[in-house]
Amino acid sequence: MSDAALSSLPITAFEDVAALSARRSARWRPGLAAVQGPALHNEVFALSREAAGAGVALALALDDWRHVPRECGCEAEDRRGVLWVQTREAARLGGRPCRAGLPADLQGRVIHVLAEKVEDALFALEEGLRCRDLAFVIGEIPGNAKALDFTASRRLTLVSERHGVPLFLVRLDAARDLSSARMRWEATSAPSAPPRWNAQAPGDPAWRAELFRARSHAPGEWLLGEDGKALRAGRAGAETDRAVANWAAGLQHRRAPRRA
Repeated sequence: MSDAALSSLPITAFEDVAALSARRSARWRPGLAAVQGPALHNEVFALSREAAGAGVALALALDDWRHVPRECGCEAEDRRGVLWVQTREAARLGGRPCRAGLPADLQGRVIHVLAEKVEDALFALEEGLRCRDLAFVIGEIPGNAKALDFTASRRLTLVSERHGVPLFLVRLDAARDLSSARMRWEATSAPSAPPRWNAQAPGDPAWRAELFRARSHAPGEWLLGEDGKALRAGRAGAETDRAVANWAAGLQHRRAPRRA
């Protein structure tokens, strides 16, 4: 764009670009759904032997659910259900969700669906996303199934955004492939912090999570922890700063105006 063309743009256009740039360069953090709303289509890549995928997916879903503004603007308790869809192979690899291990406010309202094939699981996920009586939907699919191609991913994104129901899809033992998911994570298990009162008891779950693709945030890595009431996130290392710097430099380069 030429200097003359830039000078002819209204001031509000520059303000909008600046606001968009600031929003997109903001680092992800717990509780961000209270400001920007939830990311409606998420993918979490994880190894089945670590069981980190379902844990991170549930922790992210609960964090958004706890902070998303209520439509009525009141503090009324959200009693909507939760849909959890697995293929039979995913359940064999990682186990089924244990109600007793879920947060107390979710134990009585999880709807579990066990699908024989990936196609059946995708159908159940899409139907769940159409139901606004669900707070969020979690899915677990193993490997890089042909049925879960970019077209199927795009369908899930569109349905989720149309009806406002968040999807957290766990990709077990899968390679990163094409997807329209708005936020894509790689999750691994991390050592738990020792309990405060009983050194022999297990600590709260912890994970190392890499946000490697996001529509509205810079990539980065965090150490996540969940105590049943809130999601905590700490810096994972200097590589996070380098990833953010590289991402910001590339963004600035793409937005640099061309002179006529």
